[in-house]
Amino acid sequence: MLNTLIVGASGYAGVELATYLNRHPHMNITALAVSAQSPDAGKLLSDLHPQLKGIVDLPLQPLSDPAAWAEKVDVVFLATAHEVSHDLAPEFLKAGCVVFDLSGAFRVNDEAFYTRYYGFSHQHQAWLDNAVYGLAEWNHERIKEAQLVAVPGCYPTAAQLALKPLLKADLLNDAQWPVINATSGVSGAGRKASVATSFCEVSLQPYGLFNHRHHPEIVAHLGAPVIFTPHLGNFPRGILATITCRLKADITQQDVTDAFYAAYHDKPLVRLYDNGVPALKAVVGLPFCDIGFAVQDEHLIVVAAEDNLLKGASSQAIQCLNIRFGFPETLSLI
Repeated sequence: MLNTLIVGASGYAGVELATYLNRHPHMNITALAVSAQSPDAGKLLSDLHPQLKGIVDLPLQPLSDPAAWAEKVDVVFLATAHEVSHDLAPEFLKAGCVVFDLSGAFRVNDEAFYTRYYGFSHQHQAWLDNAVYGLAEWNHERIKEAQLVAVPGCYPTAAQLALKPLLKADLLNDAQWPVINATSGVSGAGRKASVATSFCEVSLQPYGLFNHRHHPEIVAHLGAPVIFTPHLGNFPRGILATITCRLKADITQQDVTDAFYAAYHDKPLVRLYDNGVPALKAVVGLPFCDIGFAVQDEHLIVVAAEDNLLKGASSQAIQCLNIRFGFPETLSLI
């Protein structure tokens, strides 16, 4: 049995982590923590999220001394702000814990990336060098050996799962960059109250044009340029990404089908559509990324759907946990 700590447990991703870990047969939730200044400190998680009443009735403890907790646990999940993860992860790693970080603090091995897109100067180049990017279907072998897993962002997960098989099979015309239009529900903005992300204030619109922090993350791990435009939609959760590509001459629909099945035929948390494309209702509340596509002449449209809090965050973190410790990949997820 592995003892685990969830930091940032009161947030949307944190409560999903607690739900999955609570039913995981090899994990013991030693503690749920929040920042020492959090108004949630001292409350029961089930008071804030009543669906867990009688299931996870643990208190949210203020995290004032990471070293004290590091001695008591084997595994740490950080569902915290980027700069908080940046400071906390090395403390737990130094004590020998395996860390799964759901923030962006260790996703891209480039110090300048953090100054430009996250607004802080990265101080831990050694851990940037050693962090493993937790795109589970593509980094399985490296995750098995990792001490620090940087769980991908929600938009990058959908975009990369849709595009990597096509790039690996060399099916795309390099003269036309893939265009990713992706829409997320408001839970992607987190639980903290804000007028800009209030459900009644949100109206479907794009944001972060050409400068969203997930854009360079996608490019860095795809190894190919893209156009990425995120949108905020007035629904609670889920991401739908519609990706327009141009195929090389003489590439057929069967070639595209073969590329996706070669990549995912043995990957239980990616579901491929033989006909049609996915909708959000197929994935909300579930740990899958669903992918469908259509081909006309040299034009390809790929649609990927996922729950931004699950495959885009918490369930992918648990999937990485299972890979890291040799458990069945879908344990506690399905």
